Amino acid sequence: MATRPTWQGYLRLSLVSCPVALYTATTRSGEVHFNMLHKETHNRIKMVATDPETGPVDRSDIVKGYEIEKGRYVVVTDDEIKNVRLETTRTIDIERFVGEDEIDRLYWNDPYFLAPDGDMAVEAFAVIREAMTKAGKVALGRLVMHQRERLMALEPRDKGILAYTIRNKREVRDPQEIFATIKDVKPPPQMIEIAAKIIEQQEGPFDPSQFTDRYEDALRTLIKEKEKGATVTAPAEPKEAEVIDLMEALRRSLGQGGGERRKPPAKTAGSRTAAKTAAAKPTAKRAPAKKRA
Repeated sequence: MATRPTWQGYLRLSLVSCPVALYTATTRSGEVHFNMLHKETHNRIKMVATDPETGPVDRSDIVKGYEIEKGRYVVVTDDEIKNVRLETTRTIDIERFVGEDEIDRLYWNDPYFLAPDGDMAVEAFAVIREAMTKAGKVALGRLVMHQRERLMALEPRDKGILAYTIRNKREVRDPQEIFATIKDVKPPPQMIEIAAKIIEQQEGPFDPSQFTDRYEDALRTLIKEKEKGATVTAPAEPKEAEVIDLMEALRRSLGQGGGERRKPPAKTAGSRTAAKTAAAKPTAKRAPAKKRA
């Protein structure tokens, strides 16, 4: 099944423009979704729109309203909403180019793929894409999507363009609302040095295939067991973390080495023999990691 675009319009750089289509770059099709069922019949539950005074309401009688004060609304029709049109309703007009590091990560939002819409658009699209590659900057433009004008950050990716929606100022809370209450503490340099070595031990390349949703995997396992008629019992509650000396915790963490803590594999007769042999040998100390310049 062909992927349907989220938005279609034009990409414009000054006087050069071409038709483009915007596609979501992420998917939620693999997530576990539950339906609401009646506990006896297992029929799907239907949510019925209800007026607190008159009871169930037909869909044709439902309108949109904006609450301007408690209990007082301004009713707006779909046609009136459609009549609110900006140029960006159909065009992504590139307004400026900025360095990627100039955009605070707090403002980056959802990713999309931007591609030429039709063979006739490919050449102009390629001109804009290659010019952006040469500039080495992130392009900023706007578009209207889902009844909102959104700022978009565009950058070349393969034969297309990767586009991110950028949150506006009103959507982002001031960090000081949270961080201002944090006490100003200066940890001992020795503790920071040990923590830095622990970080060095855990350094490695980013491989998204290693980071799966383990909670969702556990849900799928639960569903499979229930399908077979098995009774699933709750696992033992994890022990609460012991309150220990911070310096001792850092030293013990450094001794454990880096890497992801995973559940050990089931022991076999061969593995038990190997473990006894390894235990009999003296443990070699790991060479200290070299400091980066």
